[in-house]
Amino acid sequence: MAEELIVISGSKEEKYNSLLPQVQSLIEGENDLVANLANVCAALKDSFDFFWVGFYLVKSEELVLGPFQGPVACTRIRQGRGVCGTVWLQKMTQLVPDVDAFPGHIACSSISRSEIVIPLLKDDEVWGVLDIDSDRLRFFDETDQYFLEKLCNDILFKLCPR
Repeated sequence: MAEELIVISGSKEEKYNSLLPQVQSLIEGENDLVANLANVCAALKDSFDFFWVGFYLVKSEELVLGPFQGPVACTRIRQGRGVCGTVWLQKMTQLVPDVDAFPGHIACSSISRSEIVIPLLKDDEVWGVLDIDSDRLRFFDETDQYFLEKLCNDILFKLCPR
């Protein structure tokens, strides 16, 4: 079966409003976590041309790299380390306008300039994070945070492997 993503032009809000129902439709009926997360990454990258978009999944005492789109990335992150590890520890989104100003930032790529990381929660436990990087400073804003949290809390919530 061929899948198709319709990418519209317009404001961020218009793009997210178009994308989220498509993502929901894309993952509906598919119960393989890796396949679903891979398609979500591709949909986000195609829609917004982010520098890097991917998932880290909690495995034992680390976040382990999952499906992603973009250049190679760090494979394992400890809780509390870098932006992703901080999100895991604090269970809340981090919007980072300048990664160089974030204490303990892990530089998987020197090209990354700003970042947003959203926790994937089930029963108040983090099972993974959605990590998105831009090659531009101050790229992400409250619009991104709102819609990406909606994606993670309303759509990806159902994918929790536990």
